[in-house]
Amino acid sequence: MRRLIRWFWITVALVFLFEAWLWDRLQPITAAIVDHLPLERIRIRIAAWVERLSPTLSLIVFALPVGLLVPFKLAGLWMLARGYWVGAAGTLLFAKMVGLGSTAFVFDAARDKLLQLRWFRALHDRVLVWRAWSHALVDPVVQEIRAKLALFAPQRAGRAVRLMMRIRRRVRAPAPDVKTG
Repeated sequence: MRRLIRWFWITVALVFLFEAWLWDRLQPITAAIVDHLPLERIRIRIAAWVERLSPTLSLIVFALPVGLLVPFKLAGLWMLARGYWVGAAGTLLFAKMVGLGSTAFVFDAARDKLLQLRWFRALHDRVLVWRAWSHALVDPVVQEIRAKLALFAPQRAGRAVRLMMRIRRRVRAPAPDVKTG
């Protein structure tokens, strides 16, 4: 039972770390996409506009991308219920990526205002604690898996192949004749 509970928490930590990983990866991608769009003036205006907002209004702007994607998520769930697996997966993945990316962009623009809200700062600090806890729980498992997979790394492949061939020869070798007395 303890082992099952441990794996449950490792799974929760992995999901949390995956979300954090997506957040970290999508923030620069979103920034790069916005930088390459011919909307630089609009982006600067949005950042300046968010800077003038109160912390509470900044929170609404921060939540807006998630709210705007609800119809896409509902459409994805509808497709899932109808058996359109590929379309559902594509729609839900699109909504997830756009939601995380745009929320990361808005969070970057509104971070200072949002952290002025006492409860938001406490939640933000709690998320950072959860992230550290998740890493402490998952990193040893990841290191163990990497160590086992390192046996199959290209630079060690020859050694692993020789070992497997030696085992194979031993298994296929005919049994020695043992004469009984």
